[in-house]
Amino acid sequence: QVHLVESGGGLVQAGGSLRLSCAASGRIFSINAMGWYRQVPGKQREAVAAITSAYSTNYAESVKGRFTISRDNAKNTVYLQMNSLKPEDTAVYYCNAGVVVVQAGYEYEYWGQGTQVTVSS
Repeated sequence: QVHLVESGGGLVQAGGSLRLSCAASGRIFSINAMGWYRQVPGKQREAVAAITSAYSTNYAESVKGRFTISRDNAKNTVYLQMNSLKPEDTAVYYCNAGVVVVQAGYEYEYWGQGTQVTVSS
């Protein structure tokens, strides 16, 4: 019904920047909050940043001042601008969205496939 497709991951040097994109498509009536999570092998998935449909944002303490989340509602797309990257940011990054599907009056959670971000020192 709904698919989230991520792009922008890759290998960067410490101090560099990367911009992740996640576009939602399908039978979308509306999208509530969208967010980015990351996961390192052996650890739980952690929230990195989130943004509501009204554009209010939340960030993990570890990325405040370095990462910026934004969204384009017309394109059903959320972005994560990552600056001043550190090796500790290395992880698989996942996009998440709360979507109200057409012909349904309630929200479903959808996840992207994950994209690898590797920061070298």
